[in-house]
Amino acid sequence: MFQTTYSRFQAILIDPDPRRQRRAVWALLVVAALAVGLVIGVAGPLVSLALAFVAIAGWVVLRSPLWGLVGIIAISTLLPFATLPFKIGFTPSFLDLAIFATFMVWIMAYALRSETRLETSSIGLVIALFLVIAAFTFAMGLQYARPTSNNLRQFMEMVISITLFFVVINVARQRDRLFLLARVLMLGGAAAATIGILFYIIPQSATVWALDRLARFGYPGGFGALRFINDDPEGVMRAIGTSIDPNVFGGLLILIGLITLPQLFTEKPLFARRWVALMLGLELACLFLTMSRGSMIGFAFGAVVIGLLRYRKLLALGLVAGILFLVLPVTQEYVQYMLVGLAGQDRSTQMRFGEYKDALNLIARYPVFGVGFTGVPEIDLYIGVSSLYLLMAENMGLIGLGVFLLAMAFFLNALFQGLRSQPDEQIAALLIGILGAIIGLLAAGVFDHYLFNLTYPHMTSLLWITVGIGMAAVGLAREQAEIASVRATDRST
Repeated sequence: MFQTTYSRFQAILIDPDPRRQRRAVWALLVVAALAVGLVIGVAGPLVSLALAFVAIAGWVVLRSPLWGLVGIIAISTLLPFATLPFKIGFTPSFLDLAIFATFMVWIMAYALRSETRLETSSIGLVIALFLVIAAFTFAMGLQYARPTSNNLRQFMEMVISITLFFVVINVARQRDRLFLLARVLMLGGAAAATIGILFYIIPQSATVWALDRLARFGYPGGFGALRFINDDPEGVMRAIGTSIDPNVFGGLLILIGLITLPQLFTEKPLFARRWVALMLGLELACLFLTMSRGSMIGFAFGAVVIGLLRYRKLLALGLVAGILFLVLPVTQEYVQYMLVGLAGQDRSTQMRFGEYKDALNLIARYPVFGVGFTGVPEIDLYIGVSSLYLLMAENMGLIGLGVFLLAMAFFLNALFQGLRSQPDEQIAALLIGILGAIIGLLAAGVFDHYLFNLTYPHMTSLLWITVGIGMAAVGLAREQAEIASVRATDRST
């Protein structure tokens, strides 16, 4: 019956009589308007908007895994904690849906044989080994505590986020696709920084109002969502944007800010130079407003590396910026905050020292494979420390930590080798930016744990997407070197 009705309606739409066509179109519009009105009336405008967004995004993602990666980057930078405003047995996040859809489309391309070439890259084996150890330590840790549904979901999010590396190196093999992902990263970071600055400068009540609107999508609401130095509401407020945690926000700004930084000096930036300067200015201003000391140190490390490798003007500019930072009146509170932290005199730093001591105690008792991800075997131990490396050693032991560091070492070496092959200016700027960003994040990882914390899957996704972009850029650099070598050989003969 439905098929018969549909066929009749379709025939009317293409009827040669224009009056019958117009009546059919008007009927279709009326039915669509009633359907939209019904959904809005039952679910409310916010839920209806979310459904429309999910439907449109799903249609775009299903067209190509490339657009899935674009969606993952956009969600990770702008709405990393947003969830559907209803349950389907559990409450999936926008990020979960985007990652799942991207993987399904990518896998189906191989299942249907529309794609046959599978890249693994020179560091793929080490990353696969890291995933195997993660699965083994998770299973081993089940002897200490039964996993909750949330434990299982978060661990799978982390595993799939790391596996995005393999999606990127296979999807972004072409130059235009590679630069598209890089541009989306830069735009997403600039947009996140803009939101962070707006949330900071508008009245706190207005920021809370905006967060309360997002509460329908899983975000924390109320004044408790705001962050202050030493958790003192009477003290200095910290920029949070839609990342909520200022240190996590700082890590996001390290990653994208350092990828953007070389674009200011290269001869062929991915955006017009004035737009690059605007994006970088927003990210640096927002990084300052996060008051994240670890993030500021990480950004400085990465910027120095970029300056030493290629853009020496950056070292001079950095020196001038550092002097101004130390002497300008507007930065004195930040300088004092930094000095107090380095001296270990404030409460947050002292708490971290306590966490480090407890983490080292746990690692000393379970050094090889750690205690897994679900619980601890002894009552005087706990999982959780503000350090990427100590947290990884708690969960996966020194073996897991060693494999992660080996993967990062291989990756950084691949970037150096890519630069030594003398690629064109655009690829070189991207390689240097990613190298500086990863070094900056690894430096900040001494003080923060968001790159391997199950609570922040978007940061894990962004890290491994960036690693994938870096290896895809290395592949293009090598292809350019091989082509140049063949041409040189042809000329000589």
